[in-house]
Amino acid sequence: MTGGEQGVTWKDGVIPVSTRFDDPYFSLADGLAETRHVFLAGNGLPDRLADGFHVAELGFGTGLNLLALLIAWAGTGRAGTLRYTSFEAYPLDATDIARALRHFPEAQAVAGPFLAAWDSGKRRFALAGIEVEVVIGDARDTLPAWGACADAWFLDGFSPAKNPELWSPELMAEVGAHTATGGTFATYTAAGHVRRSLEAAGFAVERVTGHGRKRHMTTGRK
Repeated sequence: MTGGEQGVTWKDGVIPVSTRFDDPYFSLADGLAETRHVFLAGNGLPDRLADGFHVAELGFGTGLNLLALLIAWAGTGRAGTLRYTSFEAYPLDATDIARALRHFPEAQAVAGPFLAAWDSGKRRFALAGIEVEVVIGDARDTLPAWGACADAWFLDGFSPAKNPELWSPELMAEVGAHTATGGTFATYTAAGHVRRSLEAAGFAVERVTGHGRKRHMTTGRK
Protein backbone atom coordinates (compact mmCIF):
# COMPACT_ATOMS: atom_id res chain seq x y z
CA MET A 1 0.00 0.00 0.00
CA THR A 2 1.11 3.52 -0.63
CA GLY A 3 -0.24 6.80 0.67
CA GLY A 4 -2.83 8.72 -1.29
CA GLU A 5 -6.14 10.39 -0.83
CA GLN A 6 -9.06 8.16 0.03
CA GLY A 7 -12.16 7.88 -2.13
CA VAL A 8 -15.55 7.93 -0.42
CA THR A 9 -19.20 7.38 -1.16
CA TRP A 10 -21.96 8.70 1.11
CA LYS A 11 -24.55 6.55 2.89
CA ASP A 12 -27.80 8.46 3.41
CA GLY A 13 -25.91 11.54 2.30
CA VAL A 14 -24.09 11.94 5.63
CA ILE A 15 -21.92 8.89 6.45
CA PRO A 16 -18.67 8.55 4.46
CA VAL A 17 -17.87 5.01 3.30
CA SER A 18 -14.39 4.12 2.08
CA THR A 19 -14.38 2.96 -1.52
CA ARG A 20 -11.05 1.21 -0.90
CA PHE A 21 -12.22 -0.82 2.11
CA ASP A 22 -16.02 -0.73 1.69
CA ASP A 23 -16.41 0.27 5.34
CA PRO A 24 -17.98 3.36 7.00
CA TYR A 25 -15.76 5.85 8.80
CA PHE A 26 -17.96 5.94 11.88
CA SER A 27 -20.96 4.29 13.50
CA LEU A 28 -24.14 4.19 11.48
CA ALA A 29 -25.92 5.12 14.73
CA ASP A 30 -23.90 7.86 16.48
CA GLY A 31 -20.20 8.05 15.72
CA LEU A 32 -19.40 10.66 18.37
CA ALA A 33 -21.07 8.61 21.11
CA GLU A 34 -19.18 5.56 19.84
CA THR A 35 -15.88 7.44 19.98
CA ARG A 36 -16.55 8.50 23.54
CA HIS A 37 -17.51 4.99 24.61
CA VAL A 38 -14.78 3.08 22.79
CA PHE A 39 -11.74 5.33 22.61
CA LEU A 40 -12.16 7.77 25.49
CA ALA A 41 -13.84 5.64 28.17
CA GLY A 42 -12.01 2.56 26.90
CA ASN A 43 -8.72 4.26 27.76
CA GLY A 44 -9.94 5.75 31.05
CA LEU A 45 -10.20 9.23 29.55
CA PRO A 46 -10.61 12.05 30.36
CA ASP A 47 -9.69 11.09 33.95
CA ARG A 48 -6.08 10.22 33.01
CA LEU A 49 -5.45 13.32 30.91
CA ALA A 50 -2.68 15.61 32.13
CA ASP A 51 0.00 17.87 30.72
CA GLY A 52 2.26 15.87 28.38
CA PHE A 53 -0.12 12.92 28.01
CA HIS A 54 0.39 11.34 24.58
CA VAL A 55 -2.40 9.74 22.56
CA ALA A 56 -1.55 7.76 19.42
CA GLU A 57 -3.94 6.42 16.82
CA LEU A 58 -4.04 3.99 13.92
CA GLY A 59 -6.47 5.45 11.37
CA PHE A 60 -7.09 9.21 11.45
CA GLY A 61 -10.15 9.16 9.19
CA THR A 62 -12.35 12.22 9.64
CA GLY A 63 -10.54 13.44 12.74
CA LEU A 64 -13.61 12.75 14.86
CA ASN A 65 -11.59 11.03 17.59
CA LEU A 66 -9.25 14.01 17.78
CA LEU A 67 -12.16 16.42 18.12
CA ALA A 68 -13.79 14.26 20.82
CA LEU A 69 -10.51 14.37 22.72
CA LEU A 70 -10.30 18.14 22.21
CA ILE A 71 -13.77 18.58 23.71
CA ALA A 72 -12.96 16.24 26.62
CA TRP A 73 -9.66 17.95 27.39
CA ALA A 74 -11.27 21.40 27.38
CA GLY A 75 -13.96 20.06 29.69
CA THR A 76 -11.42 19.05 32.34
CA GLY A 77 -10.26 22.64 32.82
CA ARG A 78 -6.74 21.36 33.43
CA ALA A 79 -3.68 23.29 32.33
CA GLY A 80 -1.10 21.96 29.90
CA THR A 81 -0.76 20.44 26.47
CA LEU A 82 -1.55 16.96 25.18
CA ARG A 83 0.23 15.28 22.27
CA TYR A 84 -1.68 13.44 19.55
CA THR A 85 -0.01 11.34 16.86
CA SER A 86 -2.10 9.59 14.24
CA PHE A 87 -0.97 7.21 11.49
CA GLU A 88 -3.00 7.40 8.27
CA ALA A 89 -2.26 5.85 4.87
CA TYR A 90 -5.14 7.32 2.89
CA PRO A 91 -6.06 10.81 4.09
CA LEU A 92 -9.42 12.32 3.30
CA ASP A 93 -9.47 15.78 1.78
CA ALA A 94 -10.75 18.70 3.83
CA THR A 95 -14.00 18.98 1.87
CA ASP A 96 -15.00 15.40 2.67
CA ILE A 97 -13.97 15.76 6.31
CA ALA A 98 -16.04 18.95 6.67
CA ARG A 99 -19.03 17.24 5.09
CA ALA A 100 -18.74 14.26 7.45
CA LEU A 101 -18.44 16.46 10.53
CA ARG A 102 -21.70 18.26 9.72
CA HIS A 103 -23.33 15.10 11.08
CA PHE A 104 -21.95 15.99 14.55
CA PRO A 105 -22.73 19.62 15.50
CA GLU A 106 -20.76 19.38 18.76
CA ALA A 107 -17.61 18.31 16.93
CA GLN A 108 -18.23 20.68 14.03
CA ALA A 109 -18.40 23.60 16.47
CA VAL A 110 -14.73 23.12 17.44
CA ALA A 111 -13.45 21.84 14.08
CA GLY A 112 -12.62 25.17 12.41
CA PRO A 113 -8.91 25.43 13.32
CA PHE A 114 -8.35 21.76 12.44
CA LEU A 115 -10.09 22.08 9.08
CA ALA A 116 -8.17 25.26 8.24
CA ALA A 117 -4.84 23.58 9.01
CA TRP A 118 -5.79 20.42 7.09
CA ASP A 119 -7.03 22.34 4.06
CA SER A 120 -3.74 24.26 3.93
CA GLY A 121 -1.81 20.99 3.77
CA LYS A 122 -0.50 21.02 7.33
CA ARG A 123 -0.12 17.66 8.98
CA ARG A 124 1.50 19.09 12.12
CA PHE A 125 -0.51 21.78 13.85
CA ALA A 126 -1.60 23.07 17.24
CA LEU A 127 -5.16 23.12 18.50
CA ALA A 128 -6.35 24.48 21.84
CA GLY A 129 -4.21 22.46 24.23
CA ILE A 130 -3.22 19.68 21.80
CA GLU A 131 -0.13 19.35 19.60
CA VAL A 132 -1.16 17.21 16.63
CA GLU A 133 0.89 15.25 14.10
CA VAL A 134 -0.70 13.06 11.42
CA VAL A 135 1.92 10.75 9.92
CA ILE A 136 0.99 9.94 6.33
CA GLY A 137 1.97 6.55 4.92
CA ASP A 138 1.61 2.84 5.54
CA ALA A 139 1.76 2.29 9.32
CA ARG A 140 3.75 -0.89 8.74
CA ASP A 141 6.57 1.43 7.63
CA THR A 142 5.92 4.60 9.64
CA LEU A 143 5.16 3.17 13.09
CA PRO A 144 8.40 1.17 13.43
CA ALA A 145 10.30 4.37 12.61
CA TRP A 146 8.42 6.45 15.19
CA GLY A 147 10.64 7.60 18.03
CA ALA A 148 8.04 8.02 20.78
CA CYS A 149 5.71 6.06 23.04
CA ALA A 150 2.02 6.63 23.68
CA ASP A 151 0.13 6.65 26.96
CA ALA A 152 -3.07 5.63 25.17
CA TRP A 153 -3.82 4.16 21.75
CA PHE A 154 -6.96 4.56 19.66
CA LEU A 155 -6.89 1.52 17.36
CA ASP A 156 -9.39 2.76 14.79
CA GLY A 157 -8.60 1.23 11.44
CA PHE A 158 -11.27 -0.23 9.21
CA SER A 159 -12.57 -3.63 10.30
CA PRO A 160 -10.03 -6.48 10.43
CA ALA A 161 -12.02 -8.32 7.77
CA LYS A 162 -11.77 -5.36 5.37
CA ASN A 163 -8.30 -4.00 6.30
CA PRO A 164 -6.28 -6.95 7.69
CA GLU A 165 -2.92 -5.24 7.12
CA LEU A 166 -3.63 -2.77 9.93
CA TRP A 167 -4.32 -5.57 12.43
CA SER A 168 -1.41 -7.91 11.73
CA PRO A 169 0.54 -9.45 14.63
CA GLU A 170 3.63 -7.57 13.45
CA LEU A 171 1.89 -4.19 13.60
CA MET A 172 0.26 -4.94 16.97
CA ALA A 173 3.75 -5.79 18.24
CA GLU A 174 4.85 -2.32 17.14
CA VAL A 175 1.91 -0.81 19.02
CA GLY A 176 3.09 -2.62 22.13
CA ALA A 177 6.69 -1.51 21.60
CA HIS A 178 5.50 2.10 21.30
CA THR A 179 3.40 2.11 24.47
CA ALA A 180 4.61 3.40 27.82
CA THR A 181 4.49 1.02 30.78
CA GLY A 182 0.99 1.29 32.19
CA GLY A 183 -0.25 2.65 28.88
CA THR A 184 -3.51 1.47 27.37
CA PHE A 185 -5.32 0.78 24.12
CA ALA A 186 -8.95 0.57 23.11
CA THR A 187 -10.58 -0.67 19.92
CA TYR A 188 -14.11 -1.38 18.72
CA THR A 189 -13.11 -4.81 17.40
CA ALA A 190 -13.42 -7.96 19.48
CA ALA A 191 -11.86 -10.27 16.88
CA GLY A 192 -10.03 -13.10 18.58
CA HIS A 193 -6.90 -12.89 16.44
CA VAL A 194 -6.56 -9.16 17.27
CA ARG A 195 -6.89 -9.85 21.00
CA ARG A 196 -4.28 -12.60 20.81
CA SER A 197 -1.86 -10.35 18.90
CA LEU A 198 -2.23 -7.60 21.49
CA GLU A 199 -1.67 -10.07 24.31
CA ALA A 200 1.50 -11.23 22.56
CA ALA A 201 2.51 -7.56 22.28
CA GLY A 202 2.55 -7.23 26.08
CA PHE A 203 -0.96 -6.09 26.99
CA ALA A 204 -3.34 -7.49 29.57
CA VAL A 205 -6.39 -7.65 27.32
CA GLU A 206 -10.09 -7.49 28.24
CA ARG A 207 -13.23 -7.96 26.17
CA VAL A 208 -15.77 -5.45 27.41
CA THR A 209 -19.21 -4.15 26.46
CA GLY A 210 -19.30 -2.45 23.08
CA HIS A 211 -21.30 0.54 21.89
CA GLY A 212 -24.89 0.37 20.73
CA ARG A 213 -25.70 -2.85 18.93
CA LYS A 214 -22.08 -4.02 19.06
CA ARG A 215 -21.91 -6.48 21.93
CA HIS A 216 -18.18 -6.39 22.61
CA MET A 217 -15.02 -4.32 22.16
CA THR A 218 -11.45 -4.73 23.44
CA THR A 219 -9.27 -2.79 25.85
CA GLY A 220 -5.89 -3.47 27.39
CA ARG A 221 -3.08 -2.20 29.59
CA LYS A 222 0.64 -2.75 29.14
